[in-house]
Amino acid sequence: MDLVLLVTLGVFAPLLGAAIVGLSGRRLGDLVSKSITTGLLFFSCAVAWIVFSQWTWGGLEAFTVELFPFINVGDFQSVWSIRIDALSAVMLVVVTSVSSLVHLYSWGYMAEDPDKPRFFAYLSLFTFAMLALVTAADFMQLFFGWEGVGLASYLLIGFWYKKSTASAAAIKAFVVNRVGDFGFALGILTVFWMFGTIQFAELFPMIAAKAGTGWVFLGHNWSALDLAGALLFVGAMGKSAQFFLHTWLPDAMEGPTPVSALIHAATMVTAGVYMVCLLSPIYEYAPVASAIIALTGAVTALFAATVGLAQNDIKRVIAYSTCSQLGYMFFAAGVGAYQAAMFHLFTHAFFKALLFLGAGSVIHGMHHEQDMRKMGGLWKLLPVTYAVMTIGTIAITGLGIPGVGGLAGFYSKDSIIESAFASFTSGHSAMGLFAFFVGILAAGLTAYYSWRLVFMTFHNKPVWKDAHHDDHAHDDHAADDHAHDDHAHHGPLKPHESPLVMLVPLLLLSVGAIAAGFVFAPWFIGDHEHGFWRGAIFVAETNHVLHESHSVPTWVKWSPLILTLIGTFAAFWLYVMKEGMARRMADRGGVVHGFLYNKWYFDELYDVVFVKGARAVGDLFWKVGDVKIIDGGGPNGMAWLSRKFAGGLARFQSGYVYFYAFVMLLGLAGFLAFAIYTWGA
Repeated sequence: MDLVLLVTLGVFAPLLGAAIVGLSGRRLGDLVSKSITTGLLFFSCAVAWIVFSQWTWGGLEAFTVELFPFINVGDFQSVWSIRIDALSAVMLVVVTSVSSLVHLYSWGYMAEDPDKPRFFAYLSLFTFAMLALVTAADFMQLFFGWEGVGLASYLLIGFWYKKSTASAAAIKAFVVNRVGDFGFALGILTVFWMFGTIQFAELFPMIAAKAGTGWVFLGHNWSALDLAGALLFVGAMGKSAQFFLHTWLPDAMEGPTPVSALIHAATMVTAGVYMVCLLSPIYEYAPVASAIIALTGAVTALFAATVGLAQNDIKRVIAYSTCSQLGYMFFAAGVGAYQAAMFHLFTHAFFKALLFLGAGSVIHGMHHEQDMRKMGGLWKLLPVTYAVMTIGTIAITGLGIPGVGGLAGFYSKDSIIESAFASFTSGHSAMGLFAFFVGILAAGLTAYYSWRLVFMTFHNKPVWKDAHHDDHAHDDHAADDHAHDDHAHHGPLKPHESPLVMLVPLLLLSVGAIAAGFVFAPWFIGDHEHGFWRGAIFVAETNHVLHESHSVPTWVKWSPLILTLIGTFAAFWLYVMKEGMARRMADRGGVVHGFLYNKWYFDELYDVVFVKGARAVGDLFWKVGDVKIIDGGGPNGMAWLSRKFAGGLARFQSGYVYFYAFVMLLGLAGFLAFAIYTWGA
């Protein structure tokens, strides 16, 4: 089959599955609905790997297929297209691989859910929107996919809509992302204002000539490319949960665990990183915007890692880990190491999806318990889950020996840290040194909270043995009509390993977590990187960051490992050697623990500033502006005045004849007096 046709079918296959199951799922039944959506996703996955292998080893050249006109308004021309280059080939593999395995995993995890067709339709809809985003050839289609994944994430986070916390989390994700998307839309308009086109193929060659273009505003000459780059990055901050716009991501864990793995680990949240790397021609000529990206990414990496230290919900720990790892990707792109950012995006997809789905296996085996303080001693009862979670933990902590090797995260994360140092020493980015020190510090924190999760969950004293359990006490489905008290099983909790349909995706992802680093490092960041990227990432002549990252001092190469070992030992000492000490410290509370446990009080701050602030402003306009001023001085005021005037006139209507005669007499006397005065004058 022609590759162009094959790619087109691969991109639209998830949409077909979503349409069929979304419209006819109840009539088709659960098994047919699951089979259609999952089968089409595995077809898309096969196509993606064919494209990726052809690009990597087969010499495939970049191409764009224009399918049909999308939006044509004056010079604003958009054509729905499928663009294939190194970036889109990588993203096709990431999106379809994780999505297909999540579909398969959901056969087991969602087995008891009464609304499976709707769930699988939403998953496929999300996947199509993501594929539309990563194959876009212009900003309009990119924005369509951007908003499409936002819609699908809203539907998936709030899938259990009868559960109030899930509905609130979906709304929060939607609102926070709209803030970022407003900046993203302004950035697109700025680009169109500067260049008169939104087509990437037309836009990118013109950027260098516009590098010095300024925009006078408030008496200051602003760099137009920096303005466009900063506004576009605001969109990435919202979609990729960066500092200030990060608050929606942990709450999104209210959705089903497969959703967490698909959206919040490997695909949607990496859309911002992909967008920044795609727009490298802009950011290479926008040093201020790039510095903002590097600073925001570094702060996010540190912030999320510190918060992850004190969380007890197994999914929220991994959620903050995602925030932190996204920070790594952004500061890599900000210092000019776009290739390293994309490499970490690629490897992160495997081990983070593995950790999320592994956490789902634990939750499933623990009858929907998510609090790690109520686990312990599970390694014998969930041996496969324990093994793959350990692999994922080694991968995410980047444990490995420089010059020898390690798992996936070792190659990609160390490349980012080394690139940050090289960007500073080469003079390419002033933020490089700050990002470097944040990177190695966050590496130690990552090791601590990651191994803390493993020790609390699989080792330590099995706390669950000491308590009876209600199967629905912590059930995600507790808000459904099908989870009534009379169905609950009260008795000793008996953890169990997950079914094979859930374990197979875990085993496949663990292969990626082990091998993705050393297999693909030469292509993404090594000897073959020029032949791999082939112009998909633009690097200015002055940018030698990736090349110089290979020759950083020895102490720079070993620093991440040293911090990782310190963090690992600290977790082992507190949670294994001195078991119970950490819990006693947490129970005593304290300022630091409270600060980290409450996520730097961002939710409380935003509640005061934005929620209550918006309500206060609304009350001011409503109760003062509308009710007192407009209504008080307008209709209500005139009504009051008319009522008072009518009341005064009513006093003259006594109903007595002598009173009316007296008034007439007074009127006549007054008239005569006026006439005499006038005539006399």
